[in-house]
Amino acid sequence: MTHHRTTPHQPPPPAPLPPSVLSRRAALAGIAAGAGALATGAVAAVPARAAVDAPTDATDATDAAATATAEPDPAPGAMKLFTDPGFNFAALLALGAAGMRASEAGEVLTAVNSVNAAGASEQTFSDTFRSWGEKLAAPPPAGRHGHELPSQTRRLRSLRAAQYFAQSLFYVLGTAKPAEEKAVYLAGLAAWDTFASLCSPAAVRARVPYEGTHLPVWFFRPDGPVEPRPTVILTNGSDGQNVDMWTYGVSAALDRGWNALVYDGPGQGRLLFVEEIPFTTRWEGVVAPLIDWLDRREDVDSARIALTGLSMGGNLVARAAAFEHRLAAVVCMPGCVSPWLAFDKTLRDVVTADKEATNRNWNEQVVPDLSPQLAYTVKKRFGIFSREALREARAGRVFKDLWTPAQRVIGLDVTALVPKIKTPTLVLDYEAEQFYPGQPRQMYDLLRARREYVKLTGATGAQLHCSPMAPQQHCDVVFDWLAEILRR
Repeated sequence: MTHHRTTPHQPPPPAPLPPSVLSRRAALAGIAAGAGALATGAVAAVPARAAVDAPTDATDATDAAATATAEPDPAPGAMKLFTDPGFNFAALLALGAAGMRASEAGEVLTAVNSVNAAGASEQTFSDTFRSWGEKLAAPPPAGRHGHELPSQTRRLRSLRAAQYFAQSLFYVLGTAKPAEEKAVYLAGLAAWDTFASLCSPAAVRARVPYEGTHLPVWFFRPDGPVEPRPTVILTNGSDGQNVDMWTYGVSAALDRGWNALVYDGPGQGRLLFVEEIPFTTRWEGVVAPLIDWLDRREDVDSARIALTGLSMGGNLVARAAAFEHRLAAVVCMPGCVSPWLAFDKTLRDVVTADKEATNRNWNEQVVPDLSPQLAYTVKKRFGIFSREALREARAGRVFKDLWTPAQRVIGLDVTALVPKIKTPTLVLDYEAEQFYPGQPRQMYDLLRARREYVKLTGATGAQLHCSPMAPQQHCDVVFDWLAEILRR
């Protein structure tokens, strides 16, 4: 990181940025990569390799040599639903969720066809999936004989509606009505709540006190006697929604007779979209009250509580595990040591120790040259780390203060904390990982506790960040490992 010295009376002129900062490639690599979220417009179009991704064996060395000579296919072996890799990745997530009944293949593919026919854009993508969400969330029509449809049908329609609202929500800041972000979120939340209330047994909804507000939680239990059971706390990433936690954990936990806790932390769900509370760098303060709440339940075995983190959640749960020693197991999906390293170096170099110079460069040399698509991307990437950035994005403007949210992203680095983790830890990695290449292996190497590293690959269609086409395989790996760790 470059440091700029200033004097009180003669601040230097803005440091000129290298031409690459304003190039489309640099912008896509640095800005669109964001904080390693589940999907990002065009991020996968750049080589999925970072400075931290040092070769660890002969195979990786070969991969590195190939990367140096040719730009890799951003999604090798993946179904191509859109030419834009960001839209394609989002659609693959929706399509893959069908395996957990959190979408319908025919509905997703019909939506994809509609978006392509209209011309794929943030507007058409968001509008099309929102329409599907509204259609499924509407009161079901009466049956042929005037009877309401069964609650099971309403339950599954609501789950799929939550999925489609989530897809719409991701891109709404890039539409002509960015101020509707909160409304789209609330529509998805209503669908999720309807689904949760119609589960058997119904999910327990509660609000856990946290730093002047409350963490919304949904506690899912298997049907059966009230007895202490293993429990998995499922942590989302930087832009996932609760429906993703069903796909990547709740369903698998219930199938095994375990409990599962879903929650919104700062920077997520209700705390972000309604209360405008951005991410915190101290995730142990989020997890501790959740464990306190679980400890008081008769149906939770307090000695068998596990914590998983999806996408950037893999960074959050590693931080929590370094301080919270009541956990029996932790899973990082994938391992993420530093979200800031997901940004291209050219963008990282814009951020210096000097807040004033950083923001002057940002506003005078970068923002004026952002295309509408890239403007959307920076709004989406940084709004989760700054209330001011979030409010500006909803007003259709690019935020003026880059320095403040950047400090929060930088503060998520857990390099020094990972060796302090004492909890058995599983680190997942993915072939063609777009956001944190090399970081899962780095986290694994830093661990001093019982550890395991698993890389999911294209050989079984489980490549790309979070295995969007293979959530069932993903859950098999995670929950088989947890079963081994949590067995009595």
